Amino acid sequence: MLVTDLKSLHSTYAELFNNGDAGGLASLYGGDAVFVPQPGVELRGAEAIRAAIQGFLGTGFKMTMTTVFVLDSGDLALLSGEWKLTDNGQTAMSGKSSEVVRRGSDGGWRYVIDNPFSA
Repeated sequence: MLVTDLKSLHSTYAELFNNGDAGGLASLYGGDAVFVPQPGVELRGAEAIRAAIQGFLGTGFKMTMTTVFVLDSGDLALLSGEWKLTDNGQTAMSGKSSEVVRRGSDGGWRYVIDNPFSA
């Protein structure tokens, strides 16, 4: 999935999550990305991140995500968002995220650092 509009990265992430699209979600990460699937745990690289994403998709939770701020400088940007995972309408998990993203030569933005538990 190629996301060229930085401000739509969070909504695209939530849409792919809700559609159960592990491949699409994994494509939003750079090959050298770092992902924090739970506080205190860091995963590095595409395969580890994809496996963690697949685990979250297996829960059947639905995601909503709101962008709090976007600060960009050329091909790098810092984002923050508020997210919630729900199960049958009840909140199962929620948090505030911090992400560093990089624009690739194809114009697509990809996560370099994704910490959904930053706050």
